[in-house]
Amino acid sequence: MSIALWCLFIAGLLHVLSKTPLFRAQHKSPEGYDNNNPREQQASLSGLGKRALAAHQNQIESFPLFATGILVATATGIVSSAIDYLAIAYIVARVAYIFYYLNDRATLRTIVWGVGFISSLALLCSPAWA
Repeated sequence: MSIALWCLFIAGLLHVLSKTPLFRAQHKSPEGYDNNNPREQQASLSGLGKRALAAHQNQIESFPLFATGILVATATGIVSSAIDYLAIAYIVARVAYIFYYLNDRATLRTIVWGVGFISSLALLCSPAWA
């Protein structure tokens, strides 16, 4: 399996990584984790919990574009270290994004979001430049 496809697998696991701080925030609330109404509970979070929810939602939102880019590059048979570097850049950017969001570092969060987004776009356009 290529590095790019391993990165796709890791990106799928980032859903769980980004959910963990949100789960902890919900669990720390006075009523504990509300498994009957988790979305209502999430909507009522503030501070770190609210940022954890936003980071998790953004991870889910960013995944389809990245996955499509990896699949386009793979389906068209592009074998290039550039594809692997772009995939790695996305993973590093997304991990940093979650970290910066949780730690309320808005400017750095925006910068690494851009790196991840541009990496995904470049992967999507890879047949044009390969």
